Amino acid sequence: MSEKRPETDAEILSHGERASLRRRGSRYSVDLASHIAECDKNYHLLLRLFPSIKEQDTAKLALMPEFGTTTVELQVLERSRYTSLIRLRQLPELSWGRSPNLKIRLYHDTKSAEVVEYQSQNRFHGVYEYPNTRMRQRDEKAQINTFLGEYLAICMAHGASLDSPLGHLDPSDRGAGS
Repeated sequence: MSEKRPETDAEILSHGERASLRRRGSRYSVDLASHIAECDKNYHLLLRLFPSIKEQDTAKLALMPEFGTTTVELQVLERSRYTSLIRLRQLPELSWGRSPNLKIRLYHDTKSAEVVEYQSQNRFHGVYEYPNTRMRQRDEKAQINTFLGEYLAICMAHGASLDSPLGHLDPSDRGAGS
């Protein structure tokens, strides 16, 4: 049933090393360089989709306009010297599930963007023990920022600006970040 209690110094050290290896083997560690690169890429994609972010409060684009009337709206919620907070949402709301609804903090001094709220949930930690009460994945924060990058890449590849007189995104930017 239970392991024999270690008695000698060698057994104690051996037991401690085995326990340490078990903990290390099952722990998730953040790949900080990849996370920062993802956030930096997201910042640049957001600026390509919303180049007038410092002057205008909203930008809209039709997502895959040939298939219907799905709109992606980028709205500035807060502006300061070094940061902006924007909301990205997809309209109309899906009848069969939840449409993406994110708040993203843009750090203009470091040229990085990070999801701070996803589907009305916020305060994401870098690492979660698993299982946890909210049933978040160990790398939930990284997954949400990766999702943002993939979603923005789709917007670049298949979106048409509703704010531009020509109704399209800059062709030189198509597929950027992919």
